[in-house]
Amino acid sequence: MRVINHDMDIENIKLRYDIIGNDPKLLLAINKAIQVAPTDLSILITGESGVGKDVFSRIIHDNSLRKHVRQGRGLIAVNCGAIPEGTIESELFGHVKGAFTGADRTRKGYFEEAEGGTIFLDEIGELPLSMQVKLLRVLENGEIIPVGASSPQKINVRVVAATNVDIVEAVRSGRFREDLYYRLNQISIYIPPLRERKEDIPMLFRKFSSDVAEKYHMPPIFLTPEARQTMMNYPWYGNIRELKNITEQIAVVEKERTITPAILQNYLNLTPTEKMPALVTGGGAYSTTGITDRELLLKALSMGQIINELRAEINDLRHAVAQLAQGMPISHTALQPLPQPQYHVDEQPSHQQPEVAEEADDEIFVTPEVIEDEPIALVDRERKAIEQALRNRNGNRKLAADDLSISERTLYRKLKSYNIN
Repeated sequence: MRVINHDMDIENIKLRYDIIGNDPKLLLAINKAIQVAPTDLSILITGESGVGKDVFSRIIHDNSLRKHVRQGRGLIAVNCGAIPEGTIESELFGHVKGAFTGADRTRKGYFEEAEGGTIFLDEIGELPLSMQVKLLRVLENGEIIPVGASSPQKINVRVVAATNVDIVEAVRSGRFREDLYYRLNQISIYIPPLRERKEDIPMLFRKFSSDVAEKYHMPPIFLTPEARQTMMNYPWYGNIRELKNITEQIAVVEKERTITPAILQNYLNLTPTEKMPALVTGGGAYSTTGITDRELLLKALSMGQIINELRAEINDLRHAVAQLAQGMPISHTALQPLPQPQYHVDEQPSHQQPEVAEEADDEIFVTPEVIEDEPIALVDRERKAIEQALRNRNGNRKLAADDLSISERTLYRKLKSYNIN
């Protein structure tokens, strides 16, 4: 196994794949990718959306023995979250003629196309459970069964997977198979988000701005020290993708080439949040200038879950006390939830039983919850967050879904649910 020991080797890799930054976590991820590249171990790359997981899949393939493959297409990248559930098996494993209506010929799947090479399964956390079982068979037995075929077919493919979700939590909640997780996670590579490598942000800004200046023959732009600090303090939930997008906007739109915090105000969400004080904390990554709508939404979901759990515990305690007072043994019978206060403007608290919120699925949005005696219209906030993301990305649903940290398939369902064109 080849081990990278010299800084020059790391710099060569960064130069070849256009990687900017000197953060120790980033350098560790690069070094690890090079060390495991010559093996055939399955690799799981984790990190938020926009950190460059696809770049690491190329590093792994290009530095492996499979880079010289001739019979297949070398490296094939597949976005598992963008393929409809009804066709994903055929897309991955292929199908035989007559397997279903419209199958007028035998077709190879992505795994067969990647024969001898590497397949990169992005957004592996979005893979349906039924397909997770079949992917496990591929990893354990090295064989696929095309749709409509009666016998398995041997395959020689190295699997590199990536996800931006908390895969361990997905395993705990039953949304991802534990055996598949351990089979994929023979080697894990974590790519840090920008807010964990703040010193790299000005370097990336200079790179992206100089690229725009060179491409469009424009004067370069520069950050003042205050603007530089503002950029470093911003949370960058879209990571490198978001930073590149905003940098290009500033470079093209602004006539002033020295960028100040006042100019950044027009491009970053720097407006302090005055509502929902219970959700605003002073220790966040961007507490000095308020937090974004999406961050508020995530905090609201967390608070709502905690409150629901506390209500359930209080219900159990009240029921137990009542049984003890009557000399009865304590039972574990399920109790009806306590009435939740639902306040309206200029009205006293109501003691009517509210409707029980539906259980949330694996998305980041749920129904409205009452927090600190103040109604929070999370459904409205969710709709606004989706509309804002689409506006930011000029209607590009894939990029908007990445910004919201949800799959494109989930975004489609939300657009249809809210009748958003």
